[in-house]
Amino acid sequence: MKAIRRFTVRPVLPEPLRPLSDLARNLRWSWHAETRDLFQSVDPERWAASDGDPVRLLGSVSPARLAELAGDHRFLRRLAEVSGDLDDYMTGDRWYQTHPGELPAAIAYFSPEFGITAALPQYSGGLGILAGDHLKAASDLGVPLVGVGLLYRHGYFRQSLSRDGWQQEHYPVLDPNELPVALVEEPDGTPAQVSLALPGGRRLHARIWLAQVGRVPLLMLDSDVEDNNFGERGVTDRLYGGGSEHRLLQEMLLGIGGVRAVRTYCRLTGHPEPEVFHTNEGHAGFLGLERIAELCEGGLDFDSALEAVRAGTVFTTHTPVPAGIDRFDRELVAHHFGPEAELPGIDVERILRLGMETYPGGEPNLFNMAVMGLRLGQRANGVSLLHGHVSREMFSGLWPGFDPDEVPITSVTNGVHAPTWVAPEVFRLGARQIGAQRTEDALTVGGSDRWDAVGDIPDQDIWELRRNLREQLVDEVRVRLRASWRQRGAGTAELGWIDGVLDPDVLTIGFARRVPSYKRLTLMLRDRDRLMDLLLHPERPIQIVVAGKAHPADDGGKRLVQELVRFADDPRVRHRIVFLPDYGMAMAQKLYPGCDIWLNNPLRPLEACGTSGMKAALNGCLNLSVLDGWWDEWFQPDFGWAIPTADGAGTDPDHRDAIEADALYDLLEQRVAPRFYERGQHGLPDRWIEMVRQTLTLLGPKVLAGRMVREYVERLYAPAAHAHRAMDPGSARELAAWKAKVRAAWHGVTVDHVETSAAMATAELGSTLALRVRVGLGELGPDDVEVQVVSGRVDPEDRIADATTVPLKPAGGPDAEGRWFYEGPLSLDRTGPYGYTVRILPSHRLLASGVELGLVAVPSEETGEGAGVLMR
Repeated sequence: MKAIRRFTVRPVLPEPLRPLSDLARNLRWSWHAETRDLFQSVDPERWAASDGDPVRLLGSVSPARLAELAGDHRFLRRLAEVSGDLDDYMTGDRWYQTHPGELPAAIAYFSPEFGITAALPQYSGGLGILAGDHLKAASDLGVPLVGVGLLYRHGYFRQSLSRDGWQQEHYPVLDPNELPVALVEEPDGTPAQVSLALPGGRRLHARIWLAQVGRVPLLMLDSDVEDNNFGERGVTDRLYGGGSEHRLLQEMLLGIGGVRAVRTYCRLTGHPEPEVFHTNEGHAGFLGLERIAELCEGGLDFDSALEAVRAGTVFTTHTPVPAGIDRFDRELVAHHFGPEAELPGIDVERILRLGMETYPGGEPNLFNMAVMGLRLGQRANGVSLLHGHVSREMFSGLWPGFDPDEVPITSVTNGVHAPTWVAPEVFRLGARQIGAQRTEDALTVGGSDRWDAVGDIPDQDIWELRRNLREQLVDEVRVRLRASWRQRGAGTAELGWIDGVLDPDVLTIGFARRVPSYKRLTLMLRDRDRLMDLLLHPERPIQIVVAGKAHPADDGGKRLVQELVRFADDPRVRHRIVFLPDYGMAMAQKLYPGCDIWLNNPLRPLEACGTSGMKAALNGCLNLSVLDGWWDEWFQPDFGWAIPTADGAGTDPDHRDAIEADALYDLLEQRVAPRFYERGQHGLPDRWIEMVRQTLTLLGPKVLAGRMVREYVERLYAPAAHAHRAMDPGSARELAAWKAKVRAAWHGVTVDHVETSAAMATAELGSTLALRVRVGLGELGPDDVEVQVVSGRVDPEDRIADATTVPLKPAGGPDAEGRWFYEGPLSLDRTGPYGYTVRILPSHRLLASGVELGLVAVPSEETGEGAGVLMR
């Protein structure tokens, strides 16, 4: 007989052990070693069987054992100490509370996935892990964040392999009552709910679950409630599952329902209302529409409400390719909004216009979520310096007339949450050197440019640490590999060879990530004979651990997995290269520390950031990577190797792969393996150890999520909060009316004449030219614009590079023809081919940037030629 419903009967904790429940329900245990050690001591065998999940542990421990612990004074002292530490952590002042300046009272952070811990499997890859690290770092810093996501009943998927190496997906059902989450309840004890209107008079209801991530509440919406019919119950079934309408409903629930959930949570708990809303990728973009609707209900018109919402919104894009952005059919979006559906008070055409691809090459019948995110957010960023550049190029069509460098998308390079990803052995080595508290502060708050104390750790200690971590990885790989082969149908008698897989003294390379084609999982297989020579080298062998999931609908990615698995199944090399299925957080926490080299070979510049190499680096692993994402920004020969790229526009993709694979093999043969195996006078690989030391000293402080979140606070959240406060209803109406006036009158804005004091074609460094400019402003006045001189070096096509902009001052007007005059100096501050031009931008005190409206007036070709704009 099969049960129709499954649930866990939990023992009642004796009164002295009640703090265990609070410790289990706060996910700080996932990055706090002392809390995990305490739970392990409750019942070591059950702790291992529960995969290190305190909620599952407490659901399985026997009443007799609990009674024993309730009388164990030593255990109770430890419990009181750990519980007290959590209280101090939750209530004490941290970095944010002591930071000068008026910071936001609260920030709402929306993401479609969150990777907090393997015990809460609500993530698929880098976006979710980044979001989880963002929440944890915010908690450590005391940043008043509220996370908002969805609770998926099947998570992403579990991966296994068929006998012939084909990826198979499994979707285990997740019971929220067995997860470290709790229902948000109304004062009468009923579950708090939000609901969305659907076409045809139906409604989509969702409960709100709370996961407490240290100091940060994470609200997760779950549509599997009895009030919904079968279709609506399945809206939150799988992460990134289903067709277009399914995805649209998920994203409406995340954005619109998420704002309503935040309002409900603040009402019930007294938590401050967010002043800033952070949209982590376009999936949650509809949150801006809900906030516009709120303001319209309060009496603002749409345009004024849009300005108020934009002021307090931050949008982060993670994709470097248009194909990675969610786009919906306009008719599908229109069907779900308006009088018969959601947000009936807003004109559907206004909603559709927010997502229109109005740039050359755009598709007018598609609704683009990233485009809407950029239009609803006054501040936007990419996730590495290179990705910021790629994003400005990709979205430059939204700001016609401006060079991509001026597109208002900045960058904040991602970081990783060190306490989550640093092996306990690495932490202990740091604690031995500078003390546990200083080590914890260095890994969480950060703030220093260098970790110089690493320089005092003896070479022998570093090398023993690295071997110990490698040995742990070898043990982990053998356990996982045996389980994988049993799933593939192998019998015990076939698997004796697994005891000899990998060697704790062999150079170990890790490669683990999602498996889209651009990450090139199989580039290492390009020349199989050469790879075999590397794996089986008699003096300098290498061994490789590979993991990764292909999207369930991506058969091309699955073929790449199968190709790699079949190579790793070859009896000649299977002791040197392994593929581990079901890559997730639990595996990653063993994999990063145990590898000597972290390999990354994407097609440049398609890796937005790529944080796995950061996690490896924090454990003393060296990076071997294409110069893409964060590695392009921070690579130095002191702590890794750069794989040369052949990314010229005319390079054939197959030829490019061949060139870059050859470069990878050359590096491994000639540089990496010799460096690892070369021994100095004390029998240690001195030069390798020095690279490990430099990685920890110089790279460690940079890759921290604490550094990343501090940058978000100072560069994006604080300015957004100031803009939000300045945008009261009167200011919002003023700005909306001014923008409408400027857009309507811009056709009358012209640069009519530019003259300069210098008539010669060359000028001396340090000299100054006096500029006088005659402009037409049409129906606008000098208060509506800024006239600028833009100058810098010029290329052979006379394009200005590395430009400097200086405003010119009004010098009179209007004349008889209604023209105005502007004047100012132009300092010649660099040598070589040099040029300048003049332009006019809209200007208003409430704009974040003069580029914001995408309007610019520049000289006509005749005006420019007459002014002698170029000097050589």
